This record gives sequence, C-alpha cells and structure tokens, in this order.
Amino acid sequence: MRPFPADLTRAQQEWSAAYQQLAERPGGTELRRRLYRLSVQLFFHSHWQQRRPSPAAWWELRRVGRTGRDLT
Repeated sequence: MRPFPADLTRAQQEWSAAYQQLAERPGGTELRRRLYRLSVQLFFHSHWQQRRPSPAAWWELRRVGRTGRDLT
C-alpha cells in the first residue's frame, strides 16, 4: 500500500483524539460535531478519488492515526 498523504493522516489522528475525548466525556455536542466534520473530510479526501478505499486501507489509516506514524 502506498503511503497516506500527511493531511489525511493528520485528520485521522485528530479523529482518533476527538473520539477518545468523547469516550471519556460523553455528551459533548462540540466533540460530536468535530467527529462528523473529520469523518466527512476523511471519507471524501482526494486520496480516495480514483478508487474507494478497501476495508484494509481504512484499517491501515486508523492504525496510522492511533500510532501517530506512517507504517509504509
């Protein structure tokens, strides 16, 4: 798999952080809105323009987002 663009990786890292914060403090409307905006940004990123990502590609991106470093 080719490496992910830096802005896509950064968005995934922000998504993971916001998700963790929401898990610790349920009910945060602003955090839910942030997650929604980041989800849209991730799903419609130009990196996926040629072909929609496979489940394995999403898994890799989430792993990169959690660890904070690109594994490719």
